[in-house]
Amino acid sequence: MLRYISKILYVVTGKKKNLLLMVFVFISVSLLDTIGIGLIGPFMSLATSPEVIAQKQWLNSLYIYWGFQSPYQFISALGICVILIFYVKSYLNFLMQGYIFKFSLNQWGKLVERLLKAYLAADYTFHLQRNTSSILQILLVETGHFSNSILIPLLVSISNATVLLFLLGLLAWTSLPATIAVLGIILLTFLISNLFKDRMSRWNQEGSEAQNLLIQAVNHSMGGIKETKVIGCESYFERQIAQHTKTYANLIGSVLVFGNLPRILIEAFLITFLIGFTSIFLFSGQEPQKLISVLSVFAIASIRMLPAASALLGSTTTVRSYQYIVDKLYLDLKEAEVEKKETLSKVHVYQNDNVAKPLELNQRALDFSRQITLDQVSYTYPGATSPSVQDISLIVEKGQAIALIGKSGAGKTTLVDIILGLLQPQSGSIEVDGVSVYKDLRQWQNLIGYIPQSIFLMDDTVERNIAFGVPDGQIHATRLRQAIEAAQLSQLISELPEGLQTKLGERGVRLSGGQRQRIGIARALYHEREILVLDEATAALDNETEQLVNDSIKALSGTKTLIIIAHRLSTVEHCDRIYQMEKGTIVKEGSYKEVVLNESSIV
Repeated sequence: MLRYISKILYVVTGKKKNLLLMVFVFISVSLLDTIGIGLIGPFMSLATSPEVIAQKQWLNSLYIYWGFQSPYQFISALGICVILIFYVKSYLNFLMQGYIFKFSLNQWGKLVERLLKAYLAADYTFHLQRNTSSILQILLVETGHFSNSILIPLLVSISNATVLLFLLGLLAWTSLPATIAVLGIILLTFLISNLFKDRMSRWNQEGSEAQNLLIQAVNHSMGGIKETKVIGCESYFERQIAQHTKTYANLIGSVLVFGNLPRILIEAFLITFLIGFTSIFLFSGQEPQKLISVLSVFAIASIRMLPAASALLGSTTTVRSYQYIVDKLYLDLKEAEVEKKETLSKVHVYQNDNVAKPLELNQRALDFSRQITLDQVSYTYPGATSPSVQDISLIVEKGQAIALIGKSGAGKTTLVDIILGLLQPQSGSIEVDGVSVYKDLRQWQNLIGYIPQSIFLMDDTVERNIAFGVPDGQIHATRLRQAIEAAQLSQLISELPEGLQTKLGERGVRLSGGQRQRIGIARALYHEREILVLDEATAALDNETEQLVNDSIKALSGTKTLIIIAHRLSTVEHCDRIYQMEKGTIVKEGSYKEVVLNESSIV
């Protein structure tokens, strides 16, 4: 259990001293609760036997000191004091509950930020191995469960445990045998609830898996809505979603039902205790007057203890049943921390074995005036038995356009991912003007604009899609206009109903394939990147549209350094140098005439 608590504290973000402050408030409220309830018994005794004031010296001293004229005035004043204590306690309890909820929900926000930062900073291979739906589920669902089903119940449990501790002390002072009986009831309820702990944990975990599958099914059906409607497979996805929702509902429904078990049990047991205790007290021949005082304390204490004890036991069961979430969040945060340390300590094999600096947000780019050099670069994917690229060496002069060609699986995309800084080679180096890019990978990436085959477009305006990631107030109008003109988008934007402020729809659904590609080119140009990497940028286009995009690309020759991956050999005719790849190595290089026209087997 201590290991579990330590994991929760690791996941909690920010200053841990706030938790100590809450514990202090819990104790203060519980103390007031106990004092108020403890005064109920004496108040009831005085109300039924006013003569006790004269018999008790300390009560008589207070009676005389404050100058009361009758015992009933004194009793009424005592009643007002009890009322005031309860009102102050209730107000503090209200503030405490509000603080618990605000603290827990703020923790949810901080945890989402922390996880998102970890995922964005994670190595590219991390994302190759993870499903987007599982990341979305952790960010949007599991973090909420951590806040609502672990952190809030845990803090409320500490509050309720403090209340119970003080009240049990008061009851022990009032009647030790009765207190032992109450403790037995709480222990019996805990033992019965504990029988379902593992079952509830399994139900929660299986429910989480069903929810993940549900998110995947929704993503698949909506992500491929055109194919779904054309093929007519709506019923297939509807059945999947119905199955997953039914599984989720049954599992989580069972968790909620058994989560209420402690409250139901403790209510029944406490009522049994009160009736049984009263019967035994009367049968034992003791004075009914004494019973009134004891029962008053126990009755009022039960009103407070009943919700506290049931909430404590229920929260304990809930927190333990959600352990898989804590494990999942803990492992992801730890993995991100380990990857960060590895990035700081990783040594790349190049001239001085300098340590790669971590990626940091800055806009400064490496100085690039002569050439890019790849020297004996090799990379093997985790778990693979053979390298995807091996001993690649090439030189790209500034302003030059080069092309990587070859069959699928030749290693072209892997090599480009290495050039982009997404994958870091196990051996070899990449240098710009004799300086390793791994001295500051962020500055190297600030030189590069990337244009993939499928451009990612936000469901937002043309302007925001071109100035991707730039706040509205910082968008540079001149650079935006120049990027639009260079990408040959001026006519398109003039024909749009709201010009630059026209929304493109999800994934740019309102644009043609060629228009989306030119938006991607404009994006790379807006960010003023000196090196443009085009990964099959025209592969999915028809001939006419491909020609328009190629015209945009050719217009950049000489002004930008171009690295192009292509299957269609007609798109690389203008390149200064062609590299043919096969099985992760360069098998031929030269001009278009030397490599392509003499090599008809490339498709």
